[in-house]
Amino acid sequence: MERFAINNWILKRVSDGSSYRTEVQGSVLYTLQDNGVIPDPFVADNEKFALKMMEEDFEYEAKFDAGHALMTSLKKELVFEGIDTVGEVYLNGSKILCACNVHRTYRIDITDFLKEKDNELKVCIRSPLKYIKDAYEKSECDGTEDAMEGFVHIRKAHYMFGWDWGPRIPDAGLFRPVYILGINTARIENVRIHQEHNDGKVGLRIFIDKAVSGDDTGLSCDVSLTDPHGKEHTYEDYRSGDEIVVEDPLLWWPSGFGEQNLYNLDIKLKLGNTELDSLTKRIGLRTLTITKKKDEWGESFSHCINGFDVFAFGADYIPEDNYLTRMTPERTRKLLEDCKLANFNSIRVWGGGFFPDDAFYDICDELGIMVWQDMMFACGVYDLTEEFEENIRLEIKDNLKRIADHACLALICGNNEMEMFVKSGVWVKTHKQKADYIKMYEYLFPKWVKEYAPDAVYWPSSPSSGGSFDNPNDFDRGDVHFWQVWHDGKPFTEYRKYFFRYLSEFGFQALPSKKTLETVMTSEEDYNLFSYNMEKHQRNKSANSKIMQYMQATFKYPTDFDILIYASQLLSGEAIRYGVEHFRRNRGRCMGTLYWQLNDCWPVISWASVDYYGRWKALHYYAKRFFAPVLISCEETSTVSEGIEINSENSSFIPAIKLNISNETMTERKLTAEWKLRDAFGKEIDGKGLEIETSGTADVTVSPLSSKWVTEQSFPEIDIYSCYVSFKAIEEGEVVSEGTALFVPAKYFRFEDPGLAVRMLSENEIEISAKAFAKNIEIRNENDDLVLSDNFFDMNPGVKVVRIIRGDANNLTVRSVADIH
Repeated sequence: MERFAINNWILKRVSDGSSYRTEVQGSVLYTLQDNGVIPDPFVADNEKFALKMMEEDFEYEAKFDAGHALMTSLKKELVFEGIDTVGEVYLNGSKILCACNVHRTYRIDITDFLKEKDNELKVCIRSPLKYIKDAYEKSECDGTEDAMEGFVHIRKAHYMFGWDWGPRIPDAGLFRPVYILGINTARIENVRIHQEHNDGKVGLRIFIDKAVSGDDTGLSCDVSLTDPHGKEHTYEDYRSGDEIVVEDPLLWWPSGFGEQNLYNLDIKLKLGNTELDSLTKRIGLRTLTITKKKDEWGESFSHCINGFDVFAFGADYIPEDNYLTRMTPERTRKLLEDCKLANFNSIRVWGGGFFPDDAFYDICDELGIMVWQDMMFACGVYDLTEEFEENIRLEIKDNLKRIADHACLALICGNNEMEMFVKSGVWVKTHKQKADYIKMYEYLFPKWVKEYAPDAVYWPSSPSSGGSFDNPNDFDRGDVHFWQVWHDGKPFTEYRKYFFRYLSEFGFQALPSKKTLETVMTSEEDYNLFSYNMEKHQRNKSANSKIMQYMQATFKYPTDFDILIYASQLLSGEAIRYGVEHFRRNRGRCMGTLYWQLNDCWPVISWASVDYYGRWKALHYYAKRFFAPVLISCEETSTVSEGIEINSENSSFIPAIKLNISNETMTERKLTAEWKLRDAFGKEIDGKGLEIETSGTADVTVSPLSSKWVTEQSFPEIDIYSCYVSFKAIEEGEVVSEGTALFVPAKYFRFEDPGLAVRMLSENEIEISAKAFAKNIEIRNENDDLVLSDNFFDMNPGVKVVRIIRGDANNLTVRSVADIH
């Protein structure tokens, strides 16, 4: 089979006829910015220029010679892997396609249109803004007010029209490859693999769909399966659907539970001894389902991998850029490797973006990251016409066939947040819109999933209790989105009132690094949380005031903008830590915590733990600790947990701690838990003459995949403003998890000057020393892009060594909570 890539593209602006050389894969706005027509839309308020430009139409043009080899092929197919979004395609003056869906792959038979020489290919891209305006006038289907009116009418990545973390930059173009396939007799259209696990063996049935052009007499397939150790088994003249038995299979496991074993499956389509086409897949042998069982609290909800229910650790993923052409496999790999570094085993692909490239799923397979895959429908209602139904059926067919056999695929979800909102009447204007919801997500989608990915698990919405508008955000069934902390202004301890079965969205905003903000701000006046340009890079209208509301509850007022950034990131880390640690302490009842959100699509103040440039915020380091396979955590009794304000009439309470160890591994762990009561200098308090214990140890055995309460201790009569508790879990002499607990907000604690110092021990090791207790020590280099083995950590007096994972250790600085003033 011949593959001919089409290059030498020109982008033409229809309004004035101006043209520019461009790349495919590429985009309209990227090309215009590269040629100086528009400024960088991320800077200041420049998105308005990009938005204005997208009121226009554009044309892509390419001229090429097909060549003799391609022309002698029996059939020629023109393939567009991604057209963004609405327009027409012309080849040599003939219209051959009307495109209308960014999520689809288009294949057009051009056998009768292609010439050996002097071919002209033109792709007319229509204004997405005019399209949604016209469509909305014909049918008022609404969605989130953070996006542009009418966005639900176009099968284009919704976030491009704005979200409460993203700009309104609805780019357009040819963002995935364009090429011609020359096909002789037949090609492999799709391969689906069905696994049956029984008695320590795996039966594989490989279903091979062929697209045949002409007589299929004499067609055959050879299949070879190579195990992770390189041992190959070959099956000649394989008949589609026959069983291949794998003895002693090497199973695929999520990160933290076992190896990510992958087999190579090679398929060759032949006519006699001539190879017509070939396809290679990497597959993982595993069972991956959802466990739902009635229990004393309601109904469980957990990922079940190879027969074991595992706790999901991870976050929600959004598109990595507003320019799709800048999303590369290398950039995606770095982000996903950062997830693994932070002990993720799961990721949720959010439904307002688009289906990621193949590389995303390949990398998740390699790293052992289970994927919760939303369909691309979010926060709106849709007009289910016959035309729309067929359009989305083909969209779902294209993508499910592409991703169905990935070991990482854990769940396919119909939409983001729509069952919950449609039930309550949000965005709904007609009875038909509510009826269309049920037809789409509870009839059509499960039917299509069964057809195109029959071994996948389908879930109707997120959040949901299983469908039918049956209390879709039920705290005791299914998955939950919980925003009382953050949107409703509740304290971090609010999480402890709830015991969700699977928390798939919860979050807390923080500012990104100042180095990140410097790329989009234009003057020193911008570095004020409420300045014009700062708020243009904060798309949630009340978020900056919320950050300051929580700041007031926790820290002293930061009088320096860089300190404000640091403090905001600590708030985010602390908020999510309170939740995850609580839910891990209740493992079995709760079985998943995916926080909102992992990443950004531009430099912005948001909920992300990794910012647009890949810089880790404090939350990502917190995640590395609270997602650790073995975790010791503390449920403290403090003025915060008891809701005691400084001027409360009744402020009496007894400070206390309860320690818990969570073991999310497949092996039993024998540990020693230690705790000590200390003063602000970090000195251990002498218990002589006191009626309380001031230190303690406990040897504990924690079973696999379980959590266990270890000890509890109260401290009546202590000075809560200058005493804290440090605790740690030790295994075979090594500290595997540790932390501290205060009994008052950090702003009231009487920190002593820790006298922090930092020095290089070796090329990749940094030593930090402290003379007193230091909370949330941050180590930075000049470019603020260090990735360390630990950061934003608490420290008793002494020294600690951290490893450099990425970045140059030049001009290191160090600070702690004592510097927030």
